[in-house]
Parts: sequence; structure tokens; C-alpha cells
Amino acid sequence: MSARRLVFLAPGQVDVEAVDLPALEPGRLLVRTLYSGISTGTELLAYRGLLDPELAIDERIGSLGGTFRYPFPYGYSCVGDVERSAGSVAPGTLVFAFHPHQDRFVVGEDDVVVLPPGTAPRLATLLPFAETALQLSLDAGPVAQETVAVLGLGVVGVLTALLLQRAGATVVAADPSAERRSLAASLGVPAVDPGELPFRLPSQGVPLVLELSGTPSALAGGLDLLAHEGTALVGSWYGSQQIELPLGGAFHRRRLTIRSSQVSSIPAALGARWDVPRRRQVAVGLLGELPLSALATTEFAFEEAAAAYRSLDAREAGVVHVALSYE
Repeated sequence: MSARRLVFLAPGQVDVEAVDLPALEPGRLLVRTLYSGISTGTELLAYRGLLDPELAIDERIGSLGGTFRYPFPYGYSCVGDVERSAGSVAPGTLVFAFHPHQDRFVVGEDDVVVLPPGTAPRLATLLPFAETALQLSLDAGPVAQETVAVLGLGVVGVLTALLLQRAGATVVAADPSAERRSLAASLGVPAVDPGELPFRLPSQGVPLVLELSGTPSALAGGLDLLAHEGTALVGSWYGSQQIELPLGGAFHRRRLTIRSSQVSSIPAALGARWDVPRRRQVAVGLLGELPLSALATTEFAFEEAAAAYRSLDAREAGVVHVALSYE
């Protein structure tokens, strides 16, 4: 049996090609994709050619093997129905899988997330964003009664701000896009232009800034917002883009910390209470609690994938999260 998959051919160039599917061996499933989501972080870096071509795509997930050397398939947010099963997951079950964009694929039953009945397939493509936001909120630590700044109001920024609010933080977010600020405000997240942010925070600074914009210059400005011994938690991945940071007297004298957050693992400090299966199941529960429909703005047919990437790359008006439709 053959299928169609998306392939990154060169910077700014994607296409759909045929691929043969492996035999359905015991414990494996044939999934018919309904939607696949496009990441505005790693995936856009891959589209723009801003990743090290020798970097492994993801060593933890078998379907994401190889490196970022062109050409390569990519994507990691497929939602579909089990069409045939050689395992315990029944045909017709709606599942999520970390798999490149492809209209049908074979995957191990242990590598899918069975979604609750009634889950909207389009919204379920946002599961990786919900899980990333959850990890960021865990990495943020105790934030109750604290003022926290969030830089960047893409999908991850908005969801992280909402989870920090649920944890008791007073969140002030910033984004240069008036449209994104308005969307965040409609969901209950106070948002301002980045230039206005210092005037909306306590004069002594804040204990925590989350840099989620993906913009290399944002972190330098974020350091100026921190209080003494404050932490800049970086969820952005800048790829091969170079970053300049002011690490002179103010950085040292105020004993500031720059720390990364990454969803591929659980930090040791949380290992006694959290593991990836628990985090993922909590994220599945968040699909029914977070206002994902406000973020799931745009769909393109799978055959129009090239237009979908151009739309995201250009940050076209009204576009927040894009999914490819296979129906």
C-alpha cells in the first residue's frame, strides 16, 4: 500500500510525494489522517533552512528519524482514525501520533495517544502545544501571587500564559502584533506592545520572564525586566540564528539566571512526581479545558501545503495555527 507524504526539499520549498507503507505487523496500526498541525517553532525553522543539517530530527520518536539535511519529511502532529489494527486499539478509534505529515501511516500502538470520545480532530492537532505549555508552566515553578512576563503570543505563548494564570500568577504578556495582543486579551491575558512592557511591570522587576517569541533579539530585552536573582525561562528554539546578550555588569551583579525549557524530557527536579506519560495525559485533558478553537484559525488542504507554509512564514493576518486537512 502506498501513501502521500510531505517532504521539505529546500528552504522555502515543500512538496507531496508517494511513499510505500510497511506491512501491518503485530502490534501496529494503519491510521488514516484527518488533520495534521504545523508547528510555528521547529517546523518553521526547518522550512526556512535555519536548522543544523546534521542535527537529529528526534531520536526519541521512531517516525522522526534522520537529520534536517534536505530532503526530509517532517511534522509531528497527526490526528486520524485507525483504519486497520493488528493490535489492541480498535479500528475507528481516533488517535494522535507524533508523525510527519502523511495521509496514511503505519505506527506502533504504543506510539499513539487514544483521544477521548467527542474530541474534535482539528483541535487535537494542538496537543503538542498544550503539552509544551504544560511543561513550561511546570518549569516555571511556584508562581502564585507573583507577576510574570510572557514574551510572544503565538499558540505556546497564549496557552502558557493561561496555565500560569491558573497557577496563581499575574501575567503580563507582550507581542509586537496588535492582532495577537487583541486575541490574547479576548482570552483574559493582559497584553501590551513590547516597548510598553517595562512600564506595566513592578519597578523592581519580575522574578520570571518566559521568552516564547522565537525572536532572537527578544531575550536581551527580557533580561532588563528581571528583578534581582530573576530567571529568564527560554522556550524558544532559535535554530542556527545567532543571539547577542548583554552579559556584563548588570547581568552578574543582579545574579540573573537564563534557563531553557524543553518538552522532550522531564527535568530531574520533577522526576519524582512527573513522567512523560503523566504529562501527556494531563495535556489530553487540557484539550477540553483550554480555548483552543480561538487559536485554530486556519486550514489548508494537504495538497495546498506549500501555500500553508507561505502563509505562516509571512505571518499573514488572522493566521495563528494552521492545520492541513485530509478530508
